[in-house]
Amino acid sequence: MLHPSQAHIHSFEVVPSLPEPLRPLLRIANNLWWTWHPEAVELFTRLDRDLWRSSHHNPVKMLGMVSQETLNAAAKDEGYLTSLSLAVENIDRHMSRTPWLESIGKESDGYTVAYFCAEFGLTESLQIYSGGLGGLAGDHLKSASELGLPLVAVGLLYRNGYFQQYLNADGWQQEYTPDLDFSNLPVNPVKDDAGEQIKVSVRLPGRDVQIALWKVEVGRIPLYLLDTNLQENAEADRHITSQLYGGDMEMRIKQEIVLGIGGVRALEAIDIRPDVCHMNEGHSAFLALERIRRIIEEHEVSFDEARQLAAASHVFTTHTPVPAGIDRFPQDMIQRYFKHYHASLNLDMEGLLALGRENVYDKNEFFSMAVLAIRTSRWANGVSRLHGEVSRQMWNNIWQGVPEDEVPITHVTNGVHARSWLSGDLIFLFDRYLGSRWQNNPADHAVWQGVENVPDEELWRVHERRRRHLINWTRERLTDQLRERGASPDQCKSACEILDPSALTIGFARRFATYKRGTLFLRDLGRIQKLLTDSRRPIQFLVAGKAHPADGGGKDLIRQIVHLAAQNKVSHRIVFLENYDIHVARNLVQGCDVWLNTPRRGMEASGTSGMKAALNGGLNCSILDGWWDEAYETDLGWAIGRGEEYANPATADELESQSLYDLLEKNIIPLFYDRDHHDVPVKWIAKMKACITKLAPQFNTNRMVQQYTENLYLPALNKARSLEADDLGGAVRQASQVARLRSNWPTLKIEQVQADTAEPLGVRQSLDVTATIQLGELKPDELRVQVYSGRLDNESRLVDADYADMTHGKDLGNGQHQYTGKIHTTTSGRHGFAVRIVPGGEMFEGMVVPGLIHWDTQPAPASKPKSKPEHEKVA
Repeated sequence: MLHPSQAHIHSFEVVPSLPEPLRPLLRIANNLWWTWHPEAVELFTRLDRDLWRSSHHNPVKMLGMVSQETLNAAAKDEGYLTSLSLAVENIDRHMSRTPWLESIGKESDGYTVAYFCAEFGLTESLQIYSGGLGGLAGDHLKSASELGLPLVAVGLLYRNGYFQQYLNADGWQQEYTPDLDFSNLPVNPVKDDAGEQIKVSVRLPGRDVQIALWKVEVGRIPLYLLDTNLQENAEADRHITSQLYGGDMEMRIKQEIVLGIGGVRALEAIDIRPDVCHMNEGHSAFLALERIRRIIEEHEVSFDEARQLAAASHVFTTHTPVPAGIDRFPQDMIQRYFKHYHASLNLDMEGLLALGRENVYDKNEFFSMAVLAIRTSRWANGVSRLHGEVSRQMWNNIWQGVPEDEVPITHVTNGVHARSWLSGDLIFLFDRYLGSRWQNNPADHAVWQGVENVPDEELWRVHERRRRHLINWTRERLTDQLRERGASPDQCKSACEILDPSALTIGFARRFATYKRGTLFLRDLGRIQKLLTDSRRPIQFLVAGKAHPADGGGKDLIRQIVHLAAQNKVSHRIVFLENYDIHVARNLVQGCDVWLNTPRRGMEASGTSGMKAALNGGLNCSILDGWWDEAYETDLGWAIGRGEEYANPATADELESQSLYDLLEKNIIPLFYDRDHHDVPVKWIAKMKACITKLAPQFNTNRMVQQYTENLYLPALNKARSLEADDLGGAVRQASQVARLRSNWPTLKIEQVQADTAEPLGVRQSLDVTATIQLGELKPDELRVQVYSGRLDNESRLVDADYADMTHGKDLGNGQHQYTGKIHTTTSGRHGFAVRIVPGGEMFEGMVVPGLIHWDTQPAPASKPKSKPEHEKVA
């Protein structure tokens, strides 16, 4: 007999059936604009609060579950219909709002930025994100919508999303991956004029893989998601877009080919040819190869000529502060997957492999996606000031001979989308005291000065209300967790009595990687237990986070916390919340008093959870790493240590844990419990106000997206257009000149450098420098000869150095030329200088070309140049 699984299944779609007056709810539900507008969320909770919770805050699914009786009643409720009408007016106003660039007179005509990322964290019900990278990408789109930026986004539609977490009875993390029901999500197929879903294909070894295109609306920004779960694909290929960061290296390269190459083809299929492409991390770097291939195909140019144009329009953002976090593939894997592709790039296989190596001559080096992105992008950035420094150090080898601080990687510090993370209570409070400007222009520092006008007691009562909500929510969630673990009724009942709604509440929530040191606060058990059991000045910890399924060390950290939380003395003061996601994060950052962060310094690229807490008046207590390294001031929170770096990790753990305990005992706890006669902690509130006033306008994604636009997107657009003009005339000339320079570079020689250094020089006096240079076949206007000067350290290395162009003096014949320059001194001490040669001419203005720097001495000195602002550093 035929089994049902063998039968041909006929599919059909069922959509919510709403009374006519409620039809606008479908439009709102299918545009994630609602995720940052509480008045829109309230429309769904008013229909059925329990369904809203059980649907995991998914309005599309919920509308299909609400009883017809409830819908009919709402359709006749004048108050409800008025609220619905106001929400429709608000979304219409948002969609038609004057774009930010137009409002400041900088609008460029007819361009599109395409933003590629492997994950997007937009709302908890659309689980195509894992953590910080996805959350940042989601907030980027929301701010781009508010700013009216001409941006589209591209990602993958994972039908199993990222793994869901639960703990067994021993506290060990377990994982499961439920299917996502796209038909009940705000995700819709992109169809052609015939009503068929649009598909494109990519070539994998021995077969073509079909990719379907879906769309999510994020306010004004379309997010296009790629899906290989199609019947025409082989079973293994249907799983390519199954799980985020799942599978082995083979799965990862297939996902990244689909994202990069498939993403470019998907946009072309809907007539979008982006002018600028932003690679948010290296996962999408194969897009650069596809865009180069298309330029070659359309214009019949060489690889180098096509790369000049493509790279000018590429922005690469690195989020990884350690090489181990970069996707790297063995040579044979690249050879298998690109066997038939490299010829379309006018490259042999060795040329393709070299694009992914730091050292292009090392044939044993793995192919790095970050290196590919760097070598095919003229614009690159880290995600905080400190991470910019770390990135320049990490990738210095690509620009050998270039001083570290001149490596062309700038930084754009991350931010968070204010209205997505602020509590509804604070939004209402800010509307009363700041007006609407904080919502329309959250990056304006002047707007947030109004926080000082909020009465202390009113701000504190709002915060206390959020903390009480957090504690009640935690008790409910913990009860559910215990019940699912098989706990006894008594244990479940005890969960309703844990935590104290009035106690100092400290939050720690992030990915449980070992470098984040999730158990640092437990290092001295005696000392922390004394704090946790203090009935007079109680403190409590709420902890959440997932470890990667393959990270046993991270899982063990979670287990240690769970075991401590089970001890009778402190069980009511420490809670680990399972299955960290956007919903859990939102509750924590809105209700905690202190946000704790304890990574090893230099290992946290930015971090954004502390920014979310700060928006809500939570005070940060953190290692000086990532964003906190540039944000910290004494009136905003606390720094663990002073930015020290230790050779021995155990020493760092010991000293920094003791520093944390000292801060808790001597500063944080006493300040929190220092109350006036109204039981208001006036000094604590002063810190809360300073925190919101100073950090909210700086560390939000509206400021971040504005900075990307002004410092990276628009310069990339303008440079690409200049290279593209006259049938790629600029790109062809630039590629030709680079080739000419590379051919003649070995013949350059700095033959003589003269300066009168016999006698000491007075401060503010000048030193004349003369250099005789052998240029060979090159001409003076093709090069820049520079004197590079600064202080000398005890090892005779130049530090805090700067460069100045020397002037061409005269042609000495036979390729010899004389150059003169001056060094201006401003401080006393031991100074030094060197002479160097770099490419010259307008086309190389602001560029640092790998391999094209020649010094009169080697190796190149360390430096900190001051002649170029951050945003002008380009690759």
